[in-house]
Amino acid sequence: MDERRPGLDPAVAEVRLAVRQTLAVVEPGAVVMVALSGGADSLALAAATAFEAPKRGVRALAVTIDHGLQDGSAEAASAAAAQAEALGLEARVVRVEVGTAGGPEAAARQARYDALGEAATAAGAAAILTGHTLDDQAETVLLGLARGSGATSLQGMAEASTLLGVPLLRPLLAMRRTTTRAACTAEGLEPWDDPHNSDPRFARVRVRETVLPVLEAELGPGIAEALARTAAQLREDAAAFDEMIDETIEDIVEHAEAGISVSAAALAANPAALRNRIIRLVVASEFHQSLTRAQTLEVARLVTDWSGQGPIDLPGCRARRIGGRIEFSALG
Repeated sequence: MDERRPGLDPAVAEVRLAVRQTLAVVEPGAVVMVALSGGADSLALAAATAFEAPKRGVRALAVTIDHGLQDGSAEAASAAAAQAEALGLEARVVRVEVGTAGGPEAAARQARYDALGEAATAAGAAAILTGHTLDDQAETVLLGLARGSGATSLQGMAEASTLLGVPLLRPLLAMRRTTTRAACTAEGLEPWDDPHNSDPRFARVRVRETVLPVLEAELGPGIAEALARTAAQLREDAAAFDEMIDETIEDIVEHAEAGISVSAAALAANPAALRNRIIRLVVASEFHQSLTRAQTLEVARLVTDWSGQGPIDLPGCRARRIGGRIEFSALG
């Protein structure tokens, strides 16, 4: 059935439908918070939320994060908040201090997400809505591929995750960026084009402006959609692996005096993909550290290629084989 009313722009109708379907999981009377940068994606999301939330009996507010990284950022944040208020949303601007850890992109993202989570908690929000689109998903997958960081990175973004314990929902993740911009145009909204989004110093910008267009030109259209499908399939695979690990790990892991140990025979009996995931999970859950693939494979050699080699120093812990078990103990 066609969801559009006569005269309703197709792009506006598509964004509203996506938001309506997302808000269906939110209880009437709850609060939802839109992460509003002022760009076309989040502005189209804010407009659709302002339209759909009252019909669901949901209170909606918009929060704009001012990173303070460029001249005029405060004015741009205020303008975004003013547009949200004109749409009928409560609006707030939060100024953050951006550190340096992980580089400028990662530091800004961390500061933004911390502030959004804190604002959502303070508002008692039942969910945070972000304007990530299919294009963002494709860019994320390509960046993960370039880093060689494995299937976890290639899974991209999920439609639903959590941020500081608050559900984070991405209603527009199956939608192209051209649709959100068309929706803004149809509704007379003026998006802010962040200069950082066209600055080639940033890897994501180079992927957006150069890599994806080249792939489309050389391999044909539909690359972004194919990357998004790949991410979805990998998330399905990861969910299956997680279930298998949950069923397996309780039987093969024991607490040791200095940490935790895993049955070498049980690890050897599992496929390499599952064995490596168990190793990474044990270290992450017990010592709150992430292993690289090289580190994971070195630990796996204690199972598959045991010839009496000594302990392996890892982030936050040490792995060694003692009899029929692989023991992980804290450093120090």
